[in-house]
Amino acid sequence: MEQKFYRIRQIIGDPKKGIPPIIPVSRASWYKAVAEGRFPKPVRLTEKTSAWRAADIQELVERFDKGMNAAPKKDGAA
Repeated sequence: MEQKFYRIRQIIGDPKKGIPPIIPVSRASWYKAVAEGRFPKPVRLTEKTSAWRAADIQELVERFDKGMNAAPKKDGAA
C-alpha cells in the first residue's frame, strides 16, 4: 500500500500559492500543537524534509468533525 504525505503548506494552506488549508491555523499554532502532542508529529522524508502522514491528518480532521478534542486519548484510542 502506498503511503501519502502532506507538507506543512498543504495542511495549513498557502494563500500566495492558492493552496487552501485542510486545517486553518497559523504555522506557529500548528507547531505549538504538535509540540504539545495535540497534533501528529511529522516524519522525516529526507535529512531536510519533514511531512505528515495523510492518514494522521485525516484522523485529526475526523476528530474535529466529531467535535472531539483534537488531542488523542492517552490509551491511543481516537
